[in-house]
Amino acid sequence: MRDFLRMYEDLRSDLRKTKQRVLHFLLRRGIRYEQGGPWTERHKQWLSTLEFEGDLDRETLDVYLAHLVELESKCGELASRVEEIGEGERYREPVKRLKAFKGIKTLIALSLVADIGDFRRFAGAQAFMAFLGLVPSEHSSGGKRRQGGITKAGNSHLRRLVVEAAWHYRSYHPTSRTLVRRRQGVDPQIVAYANRAGRRLNRKYLRLVFRGKRSQVAVTAVSRELSGFIWGAMVGQVS
Repeated sequence: MRDFLRMYEDLRSDLRKTKQRVLHFLLRRGIRYEQGGPWTERHKQWLSTLEFEGDLDRETLDVYLAHLVELESKCGELASRVEEIGEGERYREPVKRLKAFKGIKTLIALSLVADIGDFRRFAGAQAFMAFLGLVPSEHSSGGKRRQGGITKAGNSHLRRLVVEAAWHYRSYHPTSRTLVRRRQGVDPQIVAYANRAGRRLNRKYLRLVFRGKRSQVAVTAVSRELSGFIWGAMVGQVS
């Protein structure tokens, strides 16, 4: 399961990089799309009609676009497969529980469940944070102790996924249709717990940004607390 999910993530990364390569290729030729955001159907149609002075430029773009179409098709197939696995009997309940949190969709939920297994093997939320490498590092000198950035000493793959989820807490709207739909059939206690987490994490992010912290620093701090809430939800400490 872990390898399957990481393969899917690799393909999604390849898709993002291919899109970036196309845009950089065009920018090097001074070509910009100015009719909205990229990668809409309208943008893709525009790409197919571009004309270049040299044949090799058109051929280069065509190869990029063909690879893009192939990756989009495969990622679409795998996305459906991931959802199917998440709905299976083995993973359904833990995945539903994790998806009650904003920013955690099926891929991240399955990755956490597949990598961690039994969350009770961690004595507490702090131990889970340390496993992810999200606790502050400490430096001692002359009897003084000061904290630095996160240790990054734990599971780097899961840490990246939790940080990815934490970016969603720059805002929080518990009544959003997407979140309400994902929470259907989830234990009301878990939903209430995830809502408390959402409000707290959003306040934390805003407070840190207003104090002048860079958004990346604020999100890292949010991800640390989010991991604590995740551990609580998975071991039943939601009161």
